[in-house]
Parts: sequence; C-alpha cells; structure tokens
Amino acid sequence: MNNYGFLRVAAAVPVVKVADTDTNADRICALISEASSREVSLVVFPELSVTGYTCGDLFGQQLLVRKAEKAVVKIMEHTRGKDITAVVGAPVRFADRLYNCAVVIRNGNIKGIVPKTYLPTYNEYYESRWFASGKDFLGGPSSTAGRYLVNGKDTVREGFHSEIEYAGFRCNISPDMLFAIGKTTFAVELCEDLWTPVPPSSYHALAGAQLIVNLSASNDVLMKHAYRSELVRQQSARTMSAYVYCSAGFGESTQDLVYSGAAMICENGAVLSENERFRTSASLVVSDVDVEKLSVLRQKTSTFLSVAPDGTPSSAYYGLYSRVALGAPAPTDFERELYRYVEPHPFVPKEDEKGSRCREIFSIQVTGLASRLMHIGCRHAVIGISGGLDSTLALLATVQAFDKAGIDRKGVIGVTMPGYGTTDRTYRNAVALMHALGITVREIPIAAACDLHFKDIGHDKGIHDVTYENTQARERTQILMDIANQSGGIVVGTGDLSELALGWATYNGDHMSMYGVNAGIPKTLVRHLVRWVADSLPEARDILLDIIDTPVSPELLPADSDGNIAQKTEDLVGPYELHDFFLYNFFRFGYAPEKLRFLACKAFAGTYDSHTVTKWLKVFLKRFFSQQFKRSCLPDCPKVGSVSLSPRGDWRMPTDASGAVFLDDVK
Repeated sequence: MNNYGFLRVAAAVPVVKVADTDTNADRICALISEASSREVSLVVFPELSVTGYTCGDLFGQQLLVRKAEKAVVKIMEHTRGKDITAVVGAPVRFADRLYNCAVVIRNGNIKGIVPKTYLPTYNEYYESRWFASGKDFLGGPSSTAGRYLVNGKDTVREGFHSEIEYAGFRCNISPDMLFAIGKTTFAVELCEDLWTPVPPSSYHALAGAQLIVNLSASNDVLMKHAYRSELVRQQSARTMSAYVYCSAGFGESTQDLVYSGAAMICENGAVLSENERFRTSASLVVSDVDVEKLSVLRQKTSTFLSVAPDGTPSSAYYGLYSRVALGAPAPTDFERELYRYVEPHPFVPKEDEKGSRCREIFSIQVTGLASRLMHIGCRHAVIGISGGLDSTLALLATVQAFDKAGIDRKGVIGVTMPGYGTTDRTYRNAVALMHALGITVREIPIAAACDLHFKDIGHDKGIHDVTYENTQARERTQILMDIANQSGGIVVGTGDLSELALGWATYNGDHMSMYGVNAGIPKTLVRHLVRWVADSLPEARDILLDIIDTPVSPELLPADSDGNIAQKTEDLVGPYELHDFFLYNFFRFGYAPEKLRFLACKAFAGTYDSHTVTKWLKVFLKRFFSQQFKRSCLPDCPKVGSVSLSPRGDWRMPTDASGAVFLDDVK
C-alpha cells in the first residue's frame, strides 16, 4: 500500500469531567478507537486531558496524581494491538516534583514523557503554583540551561535525559525527545511553549522533527482564537513542519474561564483542517500531512538548517535529543480516501483574495516593465496583438507601464499580423482593443511574405507541417524586431509560464523578445488577470470579455469552413489546468510522477479519469524535458510567483537531462 509520503494524524478533544480520571480515560479510549477506525497513525489530546486542566489546588492531592497514573495504564492497555500512537496530557510526579506532561503511548507501552517547559504564571494562569518546569532537565536546546558560560566562552551543554518509572514502564522524561513513526519524526510542546519568543518547536524542527504536536489548554476570550490560530499557522510555516494543535474543551471548569476545545492541523503555514469550537460533544479532527513535501522544502531552503535561533549551528543540536522509534504507521488506504483538500488550480487565487492577488501580480508585471523602459531610456514598445489572451495581458501591462513611467501611450505600437489561420473574431478583437486603449495601431499581413519564403526554401504551401506553422511565427517575430529597430523601441514578449514549461513556442519566433512580461504567469491565471483588469476598463470591457471566451489557439492553420478556429491548443497538448497542476507540484515539492498522478486524480475527480490524467502527465514530462533548450536562452522576465523557469533564477536544468526515469515512474 503506497502512502505517497503522507501520515494520517488527528487532534481529539474529549468532554472531560474535572478530577474524574476514570471517566476521562474512558472517553479518551473511545476517541482512540474512533481514530484507529479511520486509520489514523497519531492522535493528540489536550493538555492534562486525563485529569482536566482546571483542577487547581487538587493537583496537590496525591490521590489525584496516583489515579491519573492508573488512568494512563488504562489508556495504555487500550492501545495494545493497535497501530496508533496516542499523546495524552497528565500530571507526572518525578524527583519530588510534579510536571505537566505529554505521555506518548504506543501498543500498550509508554515510549516517553515530555514535560512542559514554560509555565504561565500571569493573568489567569497559576501553573508554577502546582508544576515544575521542564527546564529542570538540563542540556537540551529547548531549555534555558542549554547554553552557559565556561571561562567566558559560550558553550552548549551535553544532553541529559532522566529515566522515570511510570505506569509500570521505564522510559525517558525530557522536553528534548523525538519520536519516529516510520519515516516521520515528531516532537512535543505544550501550550505556553508556543507563545514564547523562541518556542521549543523551533529547536525540535532543526533537530529533525517534521511534525510538531501541541497539547494545550488555552481558554477563550474575545479575539484570542484568531491570534492563537495565527501563531500555530506561522510556527508551522517558520519551521516548515506540520503542526497538530489540540486544546481543552467542554467539561473544564467555567468558574472563571471558558475553554472552546480549539483543534487544528496546519502544514507549512496552511490550515489543513480545524474543528468547530464551543461544542458540547467530543470532536476528532483528522488530516493527512505531507511529510515528504516538508522534507523537500527543507532540503531546497538552504537557510533552514544553517543556524539555530540562538546562533548555534543547528547540527550541534542533533545529538542532544533522545530518539525513540515507535514502529510503522498504521496501514492507511490513501487511495480510497485522502483527508486533505488538493487544490486543482494552485496558481489561481481564492475568490475572497482574487482582487488583492490580481492587483499585486499585475503590479509586478507593470513595475518590472516600467523599470526596464526607464532604465534604458526607451519610449517605444512593440507588441504583436493576436486577439488572444496572452497578447492581451501583455498589452494591458505595457499600457499601464507607460502610464506609470509617464510616457505617452502612443509609444506603444501594437501590430496585428493576420495570416493563414487568423479568424474574423480574433482580428476584430485585436484591432478594437488597440483603438480602445489609445495606442499606435499597425496592421501588416504576413501571407504574402510567407508565400515568398516557402518559394525560396522550396516548401509546398499545401503541406501544413511544422515548417508551415513556424514560418508564420518567425515572420511575425521578424516584423516586430524590425519595427522595434525602426522606432528605437523594444519588443515585449507575450509567451506565458505554461508555454515555457511545455516548450509551446517557436524557437526564435514567439519564443524571443527583449522583455517577457508574461513569462511568470501560468495560463490558468492569465484569464483571471484579464477579467480583473476588464472590470476597471469600461471602455474595453466587452472586448476583453469576448477575448476571455475565445478558445486558446496559435491560429497557424486555416480556419474551418465556417470561419472558426480550427487549431485549439488544448486539443494538441492537453488541458492547461492539468499541466499547470503538474508544473506547480513538480517544481515546488519535487513530487515523483506517480504522486503527481495520484494527487491529480484526487484534485480533478469527476473531471478527468485516471487514464486521461496519465496520458497528459506523460505529455507534460516528455515536453518539459525535451524543451529545456528553449528555456535556457529565455529573455529577461519578472518573477511573479513561487514558480519560475528562468535559467538565471529558479530553474537550472541541463538541456541534455533525460526524462526516462520520470516517464518510467508513470508506468
């Protein structure tokens, strides 16, 4: 069973009865069973969930502490024979001190106990009244005693981990422990630890934890949840980790405070799932975290492991942790059900963010081109206008760049070059748009020049092959370049990121320009950008909306008998929404093709079947590897998003790299 690099985790919030350890143990066991039935490998419970967080001075009663230990035994026995790891909160007495701890349980065994490091004793909190700090366990990086002065020199202590006999087992008790479930390493912090300037999880991540769990008992006051959620989200982003947060809920004493039972699972700054707060019943939040993705992101981010938060090389901390192997993850059928949303259009902003995101993207394009124009003292830009989406976006950005630079729009020379495949619809839209925007309009038909060229090279015009198509593309580029020389201007390229990925451009034809303003924009985003601009341009709105509705085509083959576009790009190379999905995930996370196929089938379920996804994935891989030579000499272009194929920036791939192993992986 392929796990595709995922691990299924859960945050479980039981309804507690304060100081009733037997009832709490039963309810925790019930949630463990539910999580196990859903093939969860790791389930996390709230802080002090065995007793309830709000016991107050009852924590000074030895009976409660002993009953808590017996409840842990009950929970421990319940996990026997199950492929699930449970992390529960309990008060643990050690060396005549009481610690607020997370107890890690697997298959009837206690694998380790993690004490809370930072004890809040301010406002409504009084934890140091009852508990000692995990800083007592000297040496680990997450304790304040981890560094000290010797003869005036800053020194890192050697690790020190104490053994404890608890619930009939001997195990380590320390804040500096790492636990491994298969290939996934997780670490624990408790509530207030996250709220400190340098949370222990920062060190845990540097030592190798890809997953952080937080047992919490965070009460709710107005606006606190938004801040708390942002803390969790940001810490998962900063540490490039998955983060399972689980806080106390219904049943805790409401004498002075209310606990909402907030639970959420984040991954690298994104919320995968969260529960509804203020429930009167138990909740179980389940999600599949992509550990493989996190490892690749850390590998690719050279600064991640360079220096620890206190200035020490992170490698110095690796050996300060005790490491506990818990065994294999639970058998999980991710093919049957995946507990995470897979975004089918990763380049397209969400609806509530679309306006601000489109504005920022367009501003990057406009500012980049304006800066180039002003730097070289250029007052003319030449663009080939086809009536299609890409040239439309390039024209819109160029006009705005001229406005930004304070240059007359008449310096923008739009050239429409009708050829063998130009349709009335695209021609009319191209001319109307140029007039609406107030630029200089030129029309230069290319058919006669191409006919002469075919005669010169001895090519039969009736053979509609690659020579027939590319001759038109290169003729158009020659015209644009010559007009740029004639006017003292630059040619603004119109090709987009998706076309670069697929090599869907004529080498030294539309592949070439002096500034590729669209080269960082994927095809699935171009349409949204043009629509966004259309809403602010009433004089051109109807034209832009019709361009948006026009099929994507290079128009290099003659129109059909009704005068409609005969050559549709997506019929030839495949749906751009699939190719953009492949590009994003291949580039950002280094996913193997088999994982790309798996995720695409989840993302586009009901739209494309597995056979169709596999077919176009093979096309993507073949073209991506074979067409690198076009990207190797890419003109200057502004980076817009997290994916860029510029050979001077984000993507340095040898032209002769073989794609064989990648294509084999699809098979």
